[in-house]
Amino acid sequence: MAENVWILGIHMTKFGKHPTLDPVDLGVEAIRGALADAGLRMRDVGVLAAGNLMGRGGSFGQQLQKQTGQTGIPVFNVANACATGATALRVAVMAIRAGETEVGLAVGAEKLSGAGLLAGGAREAEGDTWAPKGRFGAVAALDGRVGTETMPGVFAQIGMEYGHRYGGTSFELFARISEKNHAHSTLNPLAAYQKRFSLEQIMNDIMIAYPNTRPMCSANCDGAAAAVVVSETKLRTLSLEQQRRAVKISASVLTSDPWQEACQVLPDVNTLTRVAAEQAYEQAGVGPEDLDLVELHDCFATAELVHYDNLKLCPQGGAVDFFNSGATWRDGRTPVNVSGGLESKGHPIAATGIANVWEVATHLRGEAGDRQIAGARVGLAHVIGLGSACGVHILEKAAA
Repeated sequence: MAENVWILGIHMTKFGKHPTLDPVDLGVEAIRGALADAGLRMRDVGVLAAGNLMGRGGSFGQQLQKQTGQTGIPVFNVANACATGATALRVAVMAIRAGETEVGLAVGAEKLSGAGLLAGGAREAEGDTWAPKGRFGAVAALDGRVGTETMPGVFAQIGMEYGHRYGGTSFELFARISEKNHAHSTLNPLAAYQKRFSLEQIMNDIMIAYPNTRPMCSANCDGAAAAVVVSETKLRTLSLEQQRRAVKISASVLTSDPWQEACQVLPDVNTLTRVAAEQAYEQAGVGPEDLDLVELHDCFATAELVHYDNLKLCPQGGAVDFFNSGATWRDGRTPVNVSGGLESKGHPIAATGIANVWEVATHLRGEAGDRQIAGARVGLAHVIGLGSACGVHILEKAAA
């Protein structure tokens, strides 16, 4: 049977605008913080998985090594859209479970402040006349033809589709989800934005893609996060304090789209998330009712709603009632995005998957300060990248 894997050290930089730092600077800060938190050094690490999407080429991990220690270990440079950080963590976990190493390091870093709307624009690049080129290029881009490929538009459609199917959604409902997350952010000193908004402020702000106004969209920003993971055998050789603060990775799952005719053109963020959640609960031996907190991929307020359903936090079709019950507030029965979520904490793409894990791990350690969920023992971190990839990690507090 494969060994259990534990988070020994984890670190998240302050998210926000860092004009004097590049992705390597941010990644190095995260790595050094995670190693210090673990009580280890770079020479103890047996594998490095590094994620960056915006501009560092295919050798980002090696660039990080030049600043943190070149020890000759294998480096995996990963890119998996917004699931890049979770993918890096998954690589480190797999290496330990495969017996390749006892200590792995995963890091994701991104410079994204000022990036504007992501994706879309393909039609402008093609011009008015489209000609197929190659097998993939034989499918015309959607943007400006039958819809939009900009992220706000895509996730606006996803939220509206859920409302059309199950009912109960409204512009105000989605704004209330954003209101919750911005309220949570005021307790998170590492969030890019720590400001509470009234419902009226959110609804009257600039409309980006109905029903998502500007405060209902994830914040493009700079940041990094890193995690040191170890085998259970290695953990038992370490100090009692290191063992006490270690957090068990009870499930580590990464999925992509199963085949369906529609997903050859349009993304389906729902199916692969449901599949990932099912696999994760089975792997961890827990159910959604056991979760003390959830950090999910609220790239837009509309996305948070559908993922209540996808992660089985509520009965299918019951996301509206679940939110209206107050369950997702930090004093509710299943607190969601107590960090402030991507809408407030920020979304430096490659860092997000590990940052969500950092938030959950920090609560399980009892180290979350004013936003601490009392008695938290089990938590779930979720991230999704269009294209598509979904990462789900379930974490558990070390036994006393």
